[in-house]
Amino acid sequence: MVVPTYEEAENIVWVLETLRAAVPGAEVLVVDDAGADDTAAVAEEAAARLGGVKVLRRPAKAGLGTAYLAGFAVAMEHGYGAAVEMDADRSHDPQALVTLLAELDSGADLAIGSRYVPGGVIPRWAAYRRLLSRVGNHVATVAVGTHVGDLTSGFRAYRTEALKATDLSSVRSEGYGFQIEMAARVMSAGGKVVEVPITFRDRTRGASKLSVRIVVEALVLCAGLWWRRHREPRPETAGGGPAAPAWRCPMCASLIATASQ
Repeated sequence: MVVPTYEEAENIVWVLETLRAAVPGAEVLVVDDAGADDTAAVAEEAAARLGGVKVLRRPAKAGLGTAYLAGFAVAMEHGYGAAVEMDADRSHDPQALVTLLAELDSGADLAIGSRYVPGGVIPRWAAYRRLLSRVGNHVATVAVGTHVGDLTSGFRAYRTEALKATDLSSVRSEGYGFQIEMAARVMSAGGKVVEVPITFRDRTRGASKLSVRIVVEALVLCAGLWWRRHREPRPETAGGGPAAPAWRCPMCASLIATASQ
């Protein structure tokens, strides 16, 4: 379980305690980016009490995408069968992890906790956030050319073999863009992606990390995906259907790099 944190001291203990109760056998890696509230120290105190929790301290804020990539590297290096993404702001219910992991056991390569399939719920979400999420996911779905409805969800489980089949060393996206890019890469490699309905709750403590840069990066990424999908023939997957395109076109690489700065 990879849990990135940046100034989440108010939430991290609850997250770790509920994680441990929901999936007692899971190993948890908190990847902390050295916020002012010293979330890492709070997480380490909880880790000593709960067991099975490690904290990776990073010297400065390096972004969500690199935090997950660091966790994926640990999972692959130590031979774990799955790597799970989960936010530290209490928006993701750890109880849903049981269903996500069951989908991997049933043959999925990526199981996404989805707000936009039957059974998915977003209680008490501000109208502008709901609109932004809906529009963003619609744009991403069109760009990737897939049936998956919640490509921006950050609550998901990957089979580590599927991660090994992608070129993680070239991933540069953050935020929404990272989630879209990773799903596209798994599908490009012929992986099976499924969605599991979840209840998504907006944070009640701490500040949101959403920024204009993150939104712009995601839009540029989607433009590149769409361009690549219409510019090149799409290979066949093992199941006979068209695979998702490569994650971006070369002409967009410099734009994404600029948006990431």
